[in-house]
Formats: sequence, C-alpha cells, structure tokens
Amino acid sequence: MRQVVLSLLFWLGLAAVGYAQPTDGAPTAPAKLSRREQRELEKEQRDTNKKLAEAKARRAEVRGGMSVQASEREREQSEALFVDGVKYVLLEDYTKALERLLKAYALNPDNAAINYKIAEANMLGGNLRDAANYADAATRLDPQNAYYYLLLAQIQASQKQYEAATKTYAALIKQVPNSGSYLFNLADLYLAQNKLPDALITLDQAEKEFGQVDEISFKKQQIFLKQNKLDLALAEGEKLIKANPSEARYVLAQAEMYASNNRLADAVLVARQALRLDASNPQGHLILAEVYRQQNLPDEAAQQLRLAFASPALDIDERVRILVGYIKQLPNPKEAVNQLARDLAAATVKIFPKEAKSYAVAGDIQTLTDQKKDARNTYLQALRYDNSKFQIWQQVVLIDAELNQTDSLLVHTDRALELFPNQASLWFYNGVAHLLKKQPQKGVKALEHGRKLVVNNTELLSQFDAQLGDAYHELRDYEKSDAAYEASLLSDANNVQVLNNYSYFLSLRGVKLDKAKQMSGKVVKQFPDSDTYVDTYAWVLYKQKDYAGAKASLEKVAQTTKDASVIEHYGDILFQLGEKEKALAEWQRARKASGPASDLLDRKLKDQKLYE
Repeated sequence: MRQVVLSLLFWLGLAAVGYAQPTDGAPTAPAKLSRREQRELEKEQRDTNKKLAEAKARRAEVRGGMSVQASEREREQSEALFVDGVKYVLLEDYTKALERLLKAYALNPDNAAINYKIAEANMLGGNLRDAANYADAATRLDPQNAYYYLLLAQIQASQKQYEAATKTYAALIKQVPNSGSYLFNLADLYLAQNKLPDALITLDQAEKEFGQVDEISFKKQQIFLKQNKLDLALAEGEKLIKANPSEARYVLAQAEMYASNNRLADAVLVARQALRLDASNPQGHLILAEVYRQQNLPDEAAQQLRLAFASPALDIDERVRILVGYIKQLPNPKEAVNQLARDLAAATVKIFPKEAKSYAVAGDIQTLTDQKKDARNTYLQALRYDNSKFQIWQQVVLIDAELNQTDSLLVHTDRALELFPNQASLWFYNGVAHLLKKQPQKGVKALEHGRKLVVNNTELLSQFDAQLGDAYHELRDYEKSDAAYEASLLSDANNVQVLNNYSYFLSLRGVKLDKAKQMSGKVVKQFPDSDTYVDTYAWVLYKQKDYAGAKASLEKVAQTTKDASVIEHYGDILFQLGEKEKALAEWQRARKASGPASDLLDRKLKDQKLYE
C-alpha cells in the first residue's frame, strides 16, 4: 500500500519542522496574482533581500549579550509573522500571506518552514520561478522533510521540468527514511518522459520493498506492451492472477490482452475461466463476443452480446458505446444485424428504464431500421427524462413530418419551441404544420420569424421561401407569393417544389405563362413520368390555349393516374378540342378517383359543359 500523507494545519503541531507542518499534494486551481500585485511582491522581495543583507552584516559585527537579546526578539517576531502568513495562505489571500512571510524570512532566513510556506504561497499565486527557488532552499535547509521535496517536484512538474522533478524524487527517496512509497511517483515521471528502462528499474525497487503489489504489475505490463514484449506483459498478468485467484477482473484483463494481440484461442480459454469465477460478469461475454467477431462467427458473437446486455452490471455508457458502433452499420443488408441492434437497445431500455440515453439510442436504431413510428414513441420517452436535447426533439419533428401526422407535428414543434426558440428548423416545421391545418396566417407568422434565424444555410433558406410562397398564395397575396418563390429560386435554382408550384399558380392566375412554361418544362424534363409535374406543364399549355400540346403532354399520364384532379384536367382539354363524349367520360372517371377534384366537376357533369 502507498503511504497516505495527511495535511496538518499549523496549530496541530509545530515541533516536527520548525514552525509548521506543511501541506502535501497538488493544490487545485491556483489563484493568479494581478500584474500590479506581482510587481509589488517582487519589490517587497527585493527590499527584504536588502534588509536581510544588512541584518547579517550587523550580526557579524555585534557580539555579546545585546546581540543575543536582539536575536531572541527577531525570532519571536518571525514566529508571529509566520503564523499570520500561514493564516492568509489558508484564506487564499496570497498577497498578504507573502507580505508577512517575507518579513518573517528577513528575520530568520535559515528556517526551512518559512522557505516552504513562501514557496507554496508563490506557487498558488502563479509565481513558479520564485516558488521553485524557495522550495529548493527548504530542501537544503531540512533535507529529511518529505513535504519539501514533494512541493519542489510539483512545481517542477507543473512547468514540465520532468527531469528536474525526477531528480527531486530521487533525492527524496535517498534522503528521507521510509519514503519508498514515492518510488511510484518516480516511476510515473520516468513513464512521462518515456524512459521505460528507468521506470522498470524503479518498479523493481518498489517490488523489493513492498512485495507483490497490483499497481506494480499493472505499470510493468504497460511498459512491456510499449516495448512490444507481450510475453513479459502476460507473465505479469499471470502473477496477478496467481496472487488473486478469486478475482475475475485480473483474469479478464489477461483475456483482453490475449484478444488485443490476436491470441484468440487463448483469449477464449481465459475469458471462460473468468466467467467460471463470475458468471454474471458482462466483460467476459464482451471479450468472447469480440473474439468470435474476429473469428467470423456472427451467431456466437451475437449470443455473447445478448448475455452481456442482459446483465445489470454492464453500465449505460458502455452499452451506448457498443450500440453507437452498430448505428454506424445501419441499415444493414443483413436483417440479423438490424435485429440484433434492436434487441440490444431493448435490453438497455429494460435495464435502465429511467435513463434518457437508453431511449435516445434505441430511437436512433429504430429510425435507421425503418421503424419510424416506434422510433418517435421511443424518442418521446427519452424526452420524458431529459427534454434538454435539441437533437431528440428534431428527430421527433422530422418523423411527424415524414408520417404526415400534422396534429403531432404542431404539438411537438410548439413544445420544442418553448425550449429552443432560436432554432430555425423548428419554426419551419411549425409553419408547415399550420399550413397543413389550413391556418395560413399562423403559418406565415412562424415562417417569417424562423427565416430571420437562418444563418449560412442556403438550402434551409430556400425551403422557408418555398413554404412562404405557398402560404401567401393561400392568402391571395400574390405579390408576396411571387417574391418568396423568386427568393427561393435565387437560393436554389433547381428547387423542384418551387418550380412546379410557382408555375402552376401562375397558370391558375393566367399570368407570366411563358415563365411558367419554362419552369414547368424544366421539371418535366427531369421527371417525365410524374403525374403531378406533367399535369402542371399540360395545364400551363392549356392556359396558353395550346390544347393539342396539352393533350399530347398529358395523354400518357392520364391513362394510368388515379389522381382526380389530373383526370379532370384531361377531360377539360378534350372538351376544348371538341371531344365532348371523351371529356364527359374522363369527368365521370375523375368523380370516382381518389384525391380532390375541382368544385366545378359536378356542374360539368350535370350540364355537360365546361366551367372554368
């Protein structure tokens, strides 16, 4: 066992080091002095050095009883100043601490404890150069106090002066009795400098002093592996197992080392040995799963993973790490892989039913394996336990939109916007939801607000403008509708939705028909078999009174479409071409087809006339 060093406050014991027992260890978050305070302290130190020189000169000249009385008074004053200085160190007021300690030093410069405290206060105040000098002086004045060496080594290491820190630890071990525990620190410093042979020698010294210690074997393994000496590393592992025969973790570490170095058969044997010691240990199953994966035995690997995930001992973070590895493979052409990922995610949710991470990763897997509805419900469960993750809200909203569930889309975007009011994408889908609910005014308000939040994303900006074009058309604000469509095309000239809708709405209004024809033609050229896009192009031609061209464009699509609006349009074209009987037949077919037809269809059939 390493020696445990306790910090003692000044007033708990003075005799051991002069004035105080110094503190051990690395103080956290040293406070920094301002530049003004630093300059003042440096001036104080210069003044102190001057007074110190004068005091030494006086003591050299004066002899007899008077000088003894003066020395006694100086010692008492120094003690009082030291106590005051230590108080301010504890209060973290390093300016006042150094002011008192330096005065104490001027009266008694050869006191090791004063030098130590000045070093500590300087270190905590950020003045590492002076800290090192005073700490070094403390070790010279009292070479058998371990704490002084430790502070000096800490100061050196914090400046990456590892070689100097190494020498300091070596001096500590040599000078201070019963300080063998610091061999571990020395070994760590050698490792930090990649001086592996020196580290091994130091660890061997520690082993001679303390016997078989787990930490020594672990560090030796680390060194041997860096030196590519696998057999020696494994031998250290065997020593650990022999010394701790009932500890499965040492056996598992050995199995993992075999697996990492492609000794797969040995890894299987040792992992099974570990599971005999502790059948519920998930790490044994994980090691076997990895070995079987490397041996291209997917069924055996999957079985071991399921056993590992069934164990409550497998923590949530390890589970998520493994599942993220599967997410990168999804969707997988092998359904067995997709199903395994879902099963492992379900096991994670079962073991950690109140962890948002469980549901979030399960939702990702369901999304990627095309179980969108289940995924949305799973994401909503994640949000019950942690609603602070925007990415999860985003996934819910995207699935709502993809599933065309407008009510859910509106509810979820409203809730998400309460938490993330500056997310443009949430405003976009909120606006879309209002448009789908036939609430164009609210849709415009959401879309206009969200558009202002778009930064460096021309694609999203184009989508905002596209939806605004549709919304303003619904409100019959055609000037703003056209402007929004033009802005969208400026961001993305090939936005098919905009090219189609803009051209169709222009045809309905009978304006800018040449522009509408050009835009719609561009879309049809790209999607010649689309009912919707071909119908738009034909309708633009119809509005231009090019009935023959409209028929030629729509004729093929009209024979196969099930869209009532497309069929009705084809009947209108036929009527204009004088093919009245055929037109009536198409109108009859439109009435029976799916989707909305125009409000005029029944009148057309009743009166056998064309109404526009």
